[in-house]
Amino acid sequence: MATEPSTRDRLITAAATLFRRRGYHATGLAEILAEAGVPKGSLYHFFPAGKVDLAKAAADWTADMLIRIIDDAFLPAPGYREGATHYFAKLAKLFQLADAANTCPISALLFDGPENADFRNHAEAVFQRLIDAVAGHAHRLGLPMDDAQSQAETLLIAVEGAWTLARARRDPAVLRTLPARLFP
Repeated sequence: MATEPSTRDRLITAAATLFRRRGYHATGLAEILAEAGVPKGSLYHFFPAGKVDLAKAAADWTADMLIRIIDDAFLPAPGYREGATHYFAKLAKLFQLADAANTCPISALLFDGPENADFRNHAEAVFQRLIDAVAGHAHRLGLPMDDAQSQAETLLIAVEGAWTLARARRDPAVLRTLPARLFP
């Protein structure tokens, strides 16, 4: 029997979904609470700084999800290129399934999130976690660590750009064509 998500988890997933769809500033706390089905007091119990803390938790939750996708793509791969190809295919599928044509979940928070150094530092750390996850697999698959870090950063840059173009075109094919562009 599946267990119900905790109140904290419901708040985070509701916020991540709404921030992705509408952006940070266009999403009100009342909407998040209604989507999560929780009372207002719950928000401040789990997130004392309110929406800012919730945005950081939503970015972390999204990064955790993306790292699971990275691991699922790279762990069975015989090489870096194959792992990256699997990753791009998985992202294209996610784009389709989640109607992700709205925006990249982490970028939505980075570009439309709170204007403060603490949040920007947190967003930078989230992106670095993604780079480090890919770099770890690249190194495990035979790339020297310096090359692994560089390749991982290039992959993230390419994914962000491809996601944006896929969003504009409302077509995940852009994500599927990345391997041919990155590994000619």
